[in-house]
Amino acid sequence: MRLWIALFMVVLLSPLLRAQVPADSLPRPNTARLATVIGTEALIHTGLMIGLNELWYKDFPRSPLHSFNDNREWLQMDKVGHAMTAYSVGLLGMESMRWAGLNERSSRWWGGATGWFFLSSVEVLDGYSEEWGFSWGDVASNTIGAGLLIGQDALWHEQRMTLKFSFRQSPYAKIRPNVLGEGWNEEVLKDYNGQTYWLSVNVHSFLKESSSFPPWLSLGLGYGIDRNLVGEGVYVRVQNGLSASFQGQRQFYIGPEIDLWRIKTKSKVLRTVFRSIGFIKLPLPALILQDGGLKMQGFRF
Repeated sequence: MRLWIALFMVVLLSPLLRAQVPADSLPRPNTARLATVIGTEALIHTGLMIGLNELWYKDFPRSPLHSFNDNREWLQMDKVGHAMTAYSVGLLGMESMRWAGLNERSSRWWGGATGWFFLSSVEVLDGYSEEWGFSWGDVASNTIGAGLLIGQDALWHEQRMTLKFSFRQSPYAKIRPNVLGEGWNEEVLKDYNGQTYWLSVNVHSFLKESSSFPPWLSLGLGYGIDRNLVGEGVYVRVQNGLSASFQGQRQFYIGPEIDLWRIKTKSKVLRTVFRSIGFIKLPLPALILQDGGLKMQGFRF
């Protein structure tokens, strides 16, 4: 979870950075733009690595590089977070490389792999920490996220399926605030029970001109968890002589989704806003499948 908190900050920052990248492309590489992109990425990467080491890892014992298996923890919510981080940062890298004038193939691979490279670097820091370890499950998730991005660009030259995020506060953070966070600003990063990840499938992009389906309306497929207070197993709370157990449950969602990146507007302000927050799933009604039961929830966030 601690590693994922740091990585999730990149997801929060990448759409804001993406809004600063013009949509134009050049017929050939522009040396000045390319130097700006590479220099900025190197500076950010170096700064984050040093910052993570100084603010987090140096306070824990070091060890030789080793791996550990955390694939069963938190019902794989952290793994989905890794995939989304790799996808989002890679998309920013891809757009930046094309802005610098790299051809489609080069920007696809060099830019699209930016997220995977960053996450792998952080994974190495984990591998040298006695408290954690190098997680092959994390690496696999990073690869899935980068593969979704690069594969779609190679196949369709566009992103017909995107990864998005939504959050609502859950009642469980008050039970374990030291683990799940205290207050909205911490809970959005730590409390997996309040997080939902979405695969937004744009129907119009598959049907193209054969349908009048709105290009900004997509189908959202979500995944989340509930009643999960520990990484693995059952959490038992004893209060005033009474005990209550909490067993994590998976949740699946399906519902309409608005793709802000596909809304056409002449307003530069609105285009910037839409590009900045386009990775957020807007609250809309959704069907929820949990513990074998199906129910409707209005304006699911």
